[in-house]
Amino acid sequence: MRAVVQRVGQASVAVEGQVVGAIGRGVVVLVGITHGDTPEQAEWLAHKVAGLRIFEDGAGKMNASLVDVGGAALVVSQFTLYADARQGRRPDFTGAAPPQLAEPLIAHFAQALRNCSVPVATGIFGAYMQVEIHNDGPVTILLEH
Repeated sequence: MRAVVQRVGQASVAVEGQVVGAIGRGVVVLVGITHGDTPEQAEWLAHKVAGLRIFEDGAGKMNASLVDVGGAALVVSQFTLYADARQGRRPDFTGAAPPQLAEPLIAHFAQALRNCSVPVATGIFGAYMQVEIHNDGPVTILLEH
């Protein structure tokens, strides 16, 4: 399981021109699922994202978490995080889990974040999405479990 976590001032995701999820201050979490990933890994990742100290505290240091600042998360499934482009010019996506495994794990991850007291918005699994990200900092962290 991989996640790209971007600290944002605001973000949204649209499908067919309609906004289906939006947040203010918080994080965008682009999540990729691979073969063999488990609900326990999704829960670990949710706790890691909720507690990751990437927001500034009163002294201006990155010492506060998403929960500390009352931020939200926009969770977007992204199978392309498991692209293998080491050979040729066309990425190989066989490292990404099939939809029947990935979709429930993405939902489990989003619910685990909610269980950490983080408001969560999501995209639509499998849809072609337009994601608007106002990266703050910029701060971008890669997490893997």
